Amino acid sequence: MTDDTGLLIGIGELARATGFPVRTIRFYCDEGILDARRSAGGHRLFEADGATERLLLIRRLRAFGLGLESITGVLRGERSIDEAVAAESARVEGEFRSVAWRRASLRAVGAADPAQRADRLALLAAAQDGGALHDDLVRFWRRILAPIDRHEVDRYVGWNVPEPPADPTVDEVVAYAELAALVADRTMSGAVRQHLWWHEPDLIHDPQGLYADVAEALTDVVARVADDVRPRRGSELDRFVEAHADARGLRDSPAFREQLLSDTPDHRIDHYWTLTAQLVGDRITVGRAIDWVRGALIDSAGAATC
Repeated sequence: MTDDTGLLIGIGELARATGFPVRTIRFYCDEGILDARRSAGGHRLFEADGATERLLLIRRLRAFGLGLESITGVLRGERSIDEAVAAESARVEGEFRSVAWRRASLRAVGAADPAQRADRLALLAAAQDGGALHDDLVRFWRRILAPIDRHEVDRYVGWNVPEPPADPTVDEVVAYAELAALVADRTMSGAVRQHLWWHEPDLIHDPQGLYADVAEALTDVVARVADDVRPRRGSELDRFVEAHADARGLRDSPAFREQLLSDTPDHRIDHYWTLTAQLVGDRITVGRAIDWVRGALIDSAGAATC
């Protein structure tokens, strides 16, 4: 049968031409993604070329795992094929990351010593969404850096907070889970604030200014760490100490340097930055830079007593 638009075929012929079951073609018609007409006897009729091409497109998109909603959007012109494929690719990537994380977690539990297996099981069972763990780390640092300009906080977070590995090793998934467990401890916030702001942070009258001055001072420190220079007294340390002294309305002096060293760092801070180093590779984090400064301060204090 033909009309002004071309050859019309029945549902059985369309099924034979495309390999789709008749019931599937009916379903697509009922969902409004395949156009059909009715003959005088009430049977469905289809434009041969248009319906065939439409069904073949459905089959090809289905082969890539696209769901009916996404395919319908393409067929109705609500989204392009590129957009649909990109969305599906993102979905598959998310599934892969989830499976890869779970696989590494299972391997990590299996690799644990029998005496530690229960603890590792508990640690990793609470850390099965890498994206959610990353969000927890970001929120933690945003609270710590609340007085600082948001743009600067974003830079800090982007550099110092590791992204969850897409395909983690056993060691990486354990390290990330331990990072998340550390920041989940409510007492960790105070320890990190002390680590970041040093001696008596409540005396700092301009946290934003101190942050900017310290960041500038640490730029040279990072260069020394990158060159594997041992901690030493010098201009890098002097600028760092002067920034802290100015922020408290004080002057740099041997006594003030002793005060900066008077608070023993919380052992969890070292563990936090050690775990971070496992996940960021050669990147020099604030933790590594501050460790260098503390070593330089110790060297400076030793020289002052000689």
